[in-house]
Amino acid sequence: MYLNKALIVGNLTRDPELKALPSGMQVASLSIATNSVWRDKDGNKKEDTQFHNVVVFGRQAETSAQYLKKGQQVMVEGRIQTRSWDDKGSGEKKYRTEIVADRVQFGSKPGGGMGGNGAGASEAPASSKGGKAAAVDTIEYPSEDINPEDIPF
Repeated sequence: MYLNKALIVGNLTRDPELKALPSGMQVASLSIATNSVWRDKDGNKKEDTQFHNVVVFGRQAETSAQYLKKGQQVMVEGRIQTRSWDDKGSGEKKYRTEIVADRVQFGSKPGGGMGGNGAGASEAPASSKGGKAAAVDTIEYPSEDINPEDIPF
């Protein structure tokens, strides 16, 4: 049995680039950074960052290019592929290893929020008049006590 599966979770290092193949199919290219942190034998903290090239095809490429932004967290599931070509300038053979995405899941945006502007959930929405915070509607519950014997079960 053979298995070629990649699963990475990291942050985008740049905005996705959307291009079209001659066939008309859309292709988005992404660059994702992942970090590893560990302690060496002397107890010193070490950190390593890896950069991954990702390509996404079809409708998922269009959606990725539309909604993903630099710094945003993203999870990519796919397969690893290495392409090769001859460089036109030097004539030498070039290689590029990338992840061909089967699934792209969007994470939190830069600044910690999930919304379009990256605002945190603790911020109150501003009203259209004067920029003051809008009042939050509250429910007024009756103050009467409930007798447990009135409950039918």
